Amino acid sequence: MSDTNTKLPGAAPADARRFEQLKLGGLVAVLYAYCAAGPFGFEEMVSTSGPGMALLFLLVVPWLFSLPMSLATAEMATAMPVQGGFYRWTRAAFGDFWGFQCGWWNWTGTFLMNAAYAVVLADYSAQIFPSVAGGVRHWLVALFFLLLVAALNIRGVRVVGGTTTVLLIVCLAPVAVFTVLGLMQMTGNPFVPLVPPGKPWREVYGVGLALGLWLYSGYEQLSTITEEVEKPARNFPRGLAIIVPVAMVTFFLPTLAGIGVTGDWQSWTTGYMVTAARAAGGESLAVAMFGAAMIAVLLGLESTLLSSTRLPFTMAEDGYFHARLARLNAKFRTPVESIVLTTGICAALAVFPVTKLVPVYLWLRVATSVLTLLSVWRLRATRPDLPRGFRIPGGRLGVALVVLVPLTLFTWWLANTDPFARTWGPLVLAAGPIAFLAVRGRS
Repeated sequence: MSDTNTKLPGAAPADARRFEQLKLGGLVAVLYAYCAAGPFGFEEMVSTSGPGMALLFLLVVPWLFSLPMSLATAEMATAMPVQGGFYRWTRAAFGDFWGFQCGWWNWTGTFLMNAAYAVVLADYSAQIFPSVAGGVRHWLVALFFLLLVAALNIRGVRVVGGTTTVLLIVCLAPVAVFTVLGLMQMTGNPFVPLVPPGKPWREVYGVGLALGLWLYSGYEQLSTITEEVEKPARNFPRGLAIIVPVAMVTFFLPTLAGIGVTGDWQSWTTGYMVTAARAAGGESLAVAMFGAAMIAVLLGLESTLLSSTRLPFTMAEDGYFHARLARLNAKFRTPVESIVLTTGICAALAVFPVTKLVPVYLWLRVATSVLTLLSVWRLRATRPDLPRGFRIPGGRLGVALVVLVPLTLFTWWLANTDPFARTWGPLVLAAGPIAFLAVRGRS
């Protein structure tokens, strides 16, 4: 494989002029869209772990998970501000094989995640238009949303950033109204009971915590667009410092309000925020919250496609894939071939239900996050000379905690995935070495 930088294996020479660039505000919007996008999709945590424990998870998990991942990403974004982010960091730290695994696992994992987002959007659409509830029509709706976000991504990162900012305002406005009304109408203590009476501890602390970890994951993912961010060594640490507390607030307060205004914590399942909004502000607020939930999923799809399509682009630059995937469109300065290829594969997978797609994806996400964390530790030891504009505080102990605490939580996360994921997750991971041998034999 080609080594595009003799001083830093796996790092292409930074030429910021070849891309459009996001300013700090646009980066914050896209980061929030990827990592949070509103208090939706984790409602089952309340009924599974209990209202009190769910609220504690929302407060505690980011300190143990989001903060370490953000610190690791901030340090590496200042040490190696290169397109491809965590993929090229891993290649620089551990060589071609593990660098390829990191990029391959994450790229193929986002096929599943993007397909899941598209399926959820089709499911939401079916609630309004029952005729698209299944079959080919359901898939066509999923395809429509995939093509929509692909078109936005082809137009460039500034279009994505501007669209995301506007949609976030539309999405979070009803959330803010609901939160205020819910807090004003609270009855009783939302932390009671702490856990559901008589429920097995593994279900309380297993499934609920796993949902919390999924909720607060992804803080390294947008590093793949590093060269598409204005002054990334300055703006990535700033953006991450903003996003972590904002995500905490926009998860915790609406959930607190929802539990307090309904009191019916046992009934919380996916989509229950709409029911809670109806209790707080009537049918009009419920409709607005439904629209906000749909926008949140759309933003997740848009930002995930943005992140994932830069992986085949940079891996093609490094010689792993066909050179066509490394081309930039002359007008939009985006990797159109990579976007089209990724969208096509996601569309093919959109025939499967979300319950099959997401659990397998989590194995691929965890694997790449582990390599990202280990790269920070490895490059601290092997490349202490790198000009780190930001360093994880606390010296060796600080780095050890940033690496080991998330690794421990990852282990718990994977232990509590369902049997389907525990079977197929390792099998999908095994495809990485096979793909590496295939591309290596081709070169």
